[in-house]
Amino acid sequence: MSPEKVYQMDFNRVYPLLVAKAERKGRTQEEVDEIICWLTGYSQEQIQDMQKTPITYEAFFKQAPNMNPNRKLIRGVICGVRVEEIQEPLMQEIRYLDKLVDELAKGKAMEKILRK
Repeated sequence: MSPEKVYQMDFNRVYPLLVAKAERKGRTQEEVDEIICWLTGYSQEQIQDMQKTPITYEAFFKQAPNMNPNRKLIRGVICGVRVEEIQEPLMQEIRYLDKLVDELAKGKAMEKILRK
C-alpha cells in the first residue's frame, strides 16, 4: 500500500485492527491505548473521541499533542523494514506504533515496550 493511501485511512478504521492484533494474543484494548497515549501524548478520552469522528491517520499523528522523545529508542523490523531507517518522518511515526503493538502481541512486558 502506498504511503498516501496509508495516510488517508481513517484512524477509526485502523484502531480496531491494532486492538484485534493485540487481543488475538491475549492482550487488551487498554494496553493498546496505553501505548498510543505514551507514543502520542493523547489521553485515553481523546483516543475514544477519535473513534466517533473521522480523522485521517496522517492528521492523527500530525495533531498529536506530545510525541514521546523516547520513541527514537524503538528499533527493529516491521513489515520487512527497520523502523529506525525509515526516511519519511510520518511513515516512521506510523511504523513506531505498529512496532509497539507488535511487541505487545508478542508478549513483551509493558515497561519494556514503553522504553521505561
